[in-house]
Amino acid sequence: MRKIPIFVVDAFAESLFGGNPAAVCPLEDWLPDATLQAIAAENNLSETAFFVPVREQGADFRLRWFTPAVEIDLCGHATLASGHVLLNTLGFGRDRVVFLTRSGLLTVERDGEALRLDLPAAAPKPLREVPDDLRAGLGAAPEDWLATSNKYFAVYAKAESVAKLAPDMAALGRLTGKGVVVTAPGGDYGVDFVSRYFTPACGIAEDPVTGSAHCLLVPYWAQRLGRNRLEALQISARRGRLHTELAGDRVRLGGKVVPYLRGEIVVP
Repeated sequence: MRKIPIFVVDAFAESLFGGNPAAVCPLEDWLPDATLQAIAAENNLSETAFFVPVREQGADFRLRWFTPAVEIDLCGHATLASGHVLLNTLGFGRDRVVFLTRSGLLTVERDGEALRLDLPAAAPKPLREVPDDLRAGLGAAPEDWLATSNKYFAVYAKAESVAKLAPDMAALGRLTGKGVVVTAPGGDYGVDFVSRYFTPACGIAEDPVTGSAHCLLVPYWAQRLGRNRLEALQISARRGRLHTELAGDRVRLGGKVVPYLRGEIVVP
């Protein structure tokens, strides 16, 4: 039997039971992919992150993310969570950690009492043909439809419209693995913009706080508002606040992480 450490922390959280919980499992070497997926399914959180030490491309660790259903290409909150575990719990000897991932090199560094995450920017483009399942899935029609290669992006006029959405998850789940970002100006909440994120095809009905969605949100709102530094709030039931910045082709996300659980997994 093999024993694996596990940490569960709330990322982009102002207090415990807020933000987005992520499981983090440090490994000395990789387990079979089926075992990694089974652990993520057993945890039943939006993402479980696994990392192993590496010394290539300037990285400190190779990082992978699994939802309860699939391995994914990019996850912001579980990257922030992994950085927190290394910098604040496992005694990593520097103030900045570099991860090698499917989405390239990602960094997490100390930012006062918080942490700052660096991700690739991906500005959404106009969507020419809106799938019927997307229209039916959201119900209330937005002002504008946009998209990237792996996410749909719906813009509403008011934050209240985003808050009141009650999506048809069966319809959204038929969108061939694409997630759905919905957003609106955030004046009613005292921030620059609000958002929610749905990705039932990946085993997550609504993600509480989504770093990868802000790879789209920050470039969009920076251009629309004419400012590169923006305050964001993801208005899921758990809520998550992000301090964001567009820096060329990168998005920087700042937020706090609150520890919840540490333990041990036993696998064959």
